[in-house]
Amino acid sequence: MFQRILIANRGEIALRVIRACKELSIPTVAVYSTADRDSLHVRFADEAVCIGSNAPADSYLNIPRIISAAEITNADAIHPGYGFLSENPRFAEICEACEITFIGPTSSMIQSMGDKAVARRMMIEAGVPTVPGTEDTVDDVDQAFRLADDIGYPLVIKAAAGGGGRGIRVVKERSEFKEQFQMAYAEAARVFDDSSLYLERFIEKARHVEIQLFGDSHGSIVHLGERDCSLQRRRQKLIEESPSPFVDAEFRKTLGETAVKGASAIGYRNAGTMEFLVTEDHNFYFMEMNTRIQVEHPVTELVTNHDLVREQIRVAAGEPLGFCQDSVSFRGHAIECRINAEDPDRNFMPSTGQVSSIHVPGGFGVRVDSHVHAEYVVSPYYDSMLAKLIVWGKDREEALIRAQRAVEEFIIEGVKTTIPFHSRMLRDPRFTAGEANIDLVEEILAADKEAASGN
Repeated sequence: MFQRILIANRGEIALRVIRACKELSIPTVAVYSTADRDSLHVRFADEAVCIGSNAPADSYLNIPRIISAAEITNADAIHPGYGFLSENPRFAEICEACEITFIGPTSSMIQSMGDKAVARRMMIEAGVPTVPGTEDTVDDVDQAFRLADDIGYPLVIKAAAGGGGRGIRVVKERSEFKEQFQMAYAEAARVFDDSSLYLERFIEKARHVEIQLFGDSHGSIVHLGERDCSLQRRRQKLIEESPSPFVDAEFRKTLGETAVKGASAIGYRNAGTMEFLVTEDHNFYFMEMNTRIQVEHPVTELVTNHDLVREQIRVAAGEPLGFCQDSVSFRGHAIECRINAEDPDRNFMPSTGQVSSIHVPGGFGVRVDSHVHAEYVVSPYYDSMLAKLIVWGKDREEALIRAQRAVEEFIIEGVKTTIPFHSRMLRDPRFTAGEANIDLVEEILAADKEAASGN
């Protein structure tokens, strides 16, 4: 096992990793920016090293400073969390070169799955269903225009280097294509430093269902069921649940076996998630594979009773998975709400400032993962997520009632949050009936806007 683990992240995921390390009796090193000097992950880690100023490029994205912090503290492993450098193949490669264990897959696996066009091609070769579209990237607008006619409208233009809902443009009309393609090309070059694009058919009213995967260095790859992440705004997840209300045992087996087949094709190791678009008639298509722990991993933990972050550490240390496919079972239902510092009444505008008070919900079946405390300052430099509210119930009905109750108890004052929005969505008849799709939130917000304008 490792002597010391450095956590190359901040916020609730840094705290989550610290907790797992403490239960494994592994000392931890926190890194922090000047803005996070008083943060809880700094307080609860065994050691802490300041690696730069507020801007992520000067701190949490600064690879030389993070590696230096690992070396001066004698950390022999780095956990990247999610976001920041967690899916940066260069960071994983440098860790490997410095003989520091990167707690995640290999740099080559991250590279392959990080290029969405390459990942799509590899999944096609592995026999995993993919959305109809181009097999390779295309950079010429006229060529892309001809290919778009073959694919049909509506379609999606995607940045090969994109991910997490970014780098996506939906084109509904043929007349819009060239302008949207040129804008997507410029945006991809600016945001991802990679202008490569590919095209896919747009699957309307689809569900977003993902499979949690785990592989070890001994050749075992196991899935831990699915999460339904269909409730989204601008392709950013808001509420996740496990199991999906749309997936029965037979379909779960099909999805899981397909995901394992895709992961096996690249010899995948550590935690990963294969994401699918699922249609009303139960056709499903590969979207992407995330080569890290997910924000929404707690719902899987609650229904499987497996500590996924602990398992990440064990597997990275060379130990075999602590479970096999036949031993994975599912119990009850879990729902997660992402509580963000955003104002739903002002088009989800980020809200910054000092948290004057906070009261988190409790009771049976309620878990809150958060790094926020009274007087915590929400800065403009980092992600707006303040907390994750996760509840468990013996079935979906009980989980929904518990989530509704818990959201009502959640109080954060001093900044605007998405708590009122979650309270509304947890009572929306389409969501409670299990009928959410990736377009539902946008439809609700559009209806609100129309009602407010008096039309």
